[in-house]
Amino acid sequence: MGELPALIKDLALILMVAGIVTLIFKRLKQPLVLGYVVAGFLVSPHMPYLASVVDHQDIHTWADIGVMFLLFSLGLDFSFKKILKMGASPIISTVTIIFCMMMLGIIVGQLFGWSKMDCIFLGGMLAMSSTTIIYKAFDDMGLRQQQFAGLVMSVLILEDILAIVMMVMLSAIASGNNPDGGQMIGSVVKIGFFLILWFVVGIFAIPLFLRKMRKLMNNEVLLIVSLGLCCAMSVLSTRVGFSSAFGAFVMGSILAETIEAEKIIKLVEPVKNLFGAIFFVSVGMLVDPKILVDYAFPILVLVLTILLGQGLFGTIAFMLGGETLKSAMKCGFSMAQIGEFSFIIASLGLSLHVIGDFLYPVVVAVSVITTFLTPYMIKLATPCYNYVENRIPQKWVRSLNHLAMSHPNTTEKSKWKKLLIQIGRNTLIYGILSSASVALMFTFVLPIMQRVFPGEKYQWYANAITGVLTILLIAPFLRAMVMKKNHSEEFKALWKESNVNRIPLLFTILVRMVIAMAFIFYICNHLTRFSNALMITIGFIALLLIIVSRWTKHRSIRLERLFILNLRSRDIEAQVHGHKRPLYEGKLLDRNIHIADFEVPANSLWMGKSLKELNLGNRYGVHVSSILRANRRLNIPDGSSLIFPGDKLQVIGSDEQLTNFRHAVESEVFGEDMELEKREMKLRSMILSASSPFVGKTLQESGIRDHYNCMVVGIEEGKENLSQPKPSYRFEKGDIIWVVGEEESLQQLIQ
Repeated sequence: MGELPALIKDLALILMVAGIVTLIFKRLKQPLVLGYVVAGFLVSPHMPYLASVVDHQDIHTWADIGVMFLLFSLGLDFSFKKILKMGASPIISTVTIIFCMMMLGIIVGQLFGWSKMDCIFLGGMLAMSSTTIIYKAFDDMGLRQQQFAGLVMSVLILEDILAIVMMVMLSAIASGNNPDGGQMIGSVVKIGFFLILWFVVGIFAIPLFLRKMRKLMNNEVLLIVSLGLCCAMSVLSTRVGFSSAFGAFVMGSILAETIEAEKIIKLVEPVKNLFGAIFFVSVGMLVDPKILVDYAFPILVLVLTILLGQGLFGTIAFMLGGETLKSAMKCGFSMAQIGEFSFIIASLGLSLHVIGDFLYPVVVAVSVITTFLTPYMIKLATPCYNYVENRIPQKWVRSLNHLAMSHPNTTEKSKWKKLLIQIGRNTLIYGILSSASVALMFTFVLPIMQRVFPGEKYQWYANAITGVLTILLIAPFLRAMVMKKNHSEEFKALWKESNVNRIPLLFTILVRMVIAMAFIFYICNHLTRFSNALMITIGFIALLLIIVSRWTKHRSIRLERLFILNLRSRDIEAQVHGHKRPLYEGKLLDRNIHIADFEVPANSLWMGKSLKELNLGNRYGVHVSSILRANRRLNIPDGSSLIFPGDKLQVIGSDEQLTNFRHAVESEVFGEDMELEKREMKLRSMILSASSPFVGKTLQESGIRDHYNCMVVGIEEGKENLSQPKPSYRFEKGDIIWVVGEEESLQQLIQ
């Protein structure tokens, strides 16, 4: 046998030490992340008394894969729809916390005389609270069901999203010697463009692909396909100038909207745990005890900065988001730590060679200390509130709480505002799709056409064909940009309300037409040498043809409906399996009826009966809309549908009707058997005499099963084994038959 590669030896050492240390941390009820960091410290070259890792480069490569899969898993737990439903309050709180903590980190770094990039990256690290550590702390302390815990988790989700954006921004800053405002704005626009493009195209294409391949995908194939999509998006992300982690997160968020999301999360979790452990171990390997001793004072100052900063600015941020003083203090104190994203940002700084080697171990030490202090900070929130409440005037407390309670979580938008937001969103999305389509056609199709029609003589044909194909490709997008929302309720209401509204409404259509014509003008300008007047005329005529074309209209509507179906597929799956109520329930509530779920008990008198036999409509006035059984859903069941134990019935009715129905479900059950002891089954033998009524009859004719509720299990014929009689067997005098039944039934049979 040859010598094992150093990579295998290092992996064995890492996993063995990590396993032992994490078992100890699990016993001590401490976060496993800290266990991995400690394990990395033990196998690092800084611990000369223990075995250490040989090849650091391979470990860092695996750590990069770990970051990628960590963010892929984070994306699988993320939903853009949830963020949109949160309202403004969590967004206000998140932005306030990140801005204040970043500024605080930059100021502290400058006070220590650290470099500009060290200060900027330090601010980013201090702004990121740890989702893993806070979730674990809430779980251990039994606080996960409390209202403030839900608020904290909403802000943490948004923080994780902004952390992804922050990583891209920090990369852009690090790449330029003197980044200015224009470069920052350009980076934000670039992030927004690709994020919207990838999400829209991904939601359209990936669920469609998974739906077509669903019959061919078992767990193994689904895992490989999911990880392949993750890696492909990571490669694409690096090609356009972003990090691989950003691409992995985007792909995770796209797959989170598919029906297969729950299954993918379970399949990917072991992979994420393995590579995530290697990443956190690699974090611990960079901790140098000498640096910790040399930077003991900055570490202490940074710990106090996080505790006091999150306690103060976190409380203010949640109050700005609409929380009372007590709730805001609980939320702010809960976020007083840094964790996994701080490590990832530090790793980014090291890989870009823009931060000092000392900053990484300093941040790790700060994270370890603040993690241990997290439960105590959560417990300290209430005593601090009591202290503040007793020290400041009561009218101040009432004013703060009144300000928080009156904070508008959701405000009714005016028709104009709602219409303009919808038009702006559609124009942005379809504009991005059109831009990406034009770029793809000019990058790939145009060179092919130029090779098919070589030379200057035929170049016009190549350009003309490419131009026509490009306009046909983006035609559904341009039509949707111009025509969508022109027949919406807001548009029609504003049109009817006043003649004054009609000119601005027509102006919105004109602006969108100009934007759509600009795309056609750009295509013509890039591929032809026509005059501007001629190109504008061509653009106007082409746009009119696109608007009046039935093919374009049907294509646009079909694409949009498919996108919406893909976007709602996970919600539909949850409704089918009974995990979420149908969308029409809200409309039923307006008519004083609603939907309720009822589970058929195991001892129900209804089991085995059809809906027609039960006659639930006439008896209780309710309608059974669906029957959920295992992983199947039977919608609009007919009268022949049978009821089985464990079925979940979705029933529509009024409060009174559903109350009566629930009482029937719970009461119409088999009662307790008061003569349970008499139900014991016994085995008896019988010798048929000449006077036995069974002699001369077949087993079927004897009525032993039907009249006496007993069963003949065998006939003794002098052999070692009993013979199994057939229904046509005719009993004879002297037959010895063996019968099974209850004692009382056997006595009646024998007599």
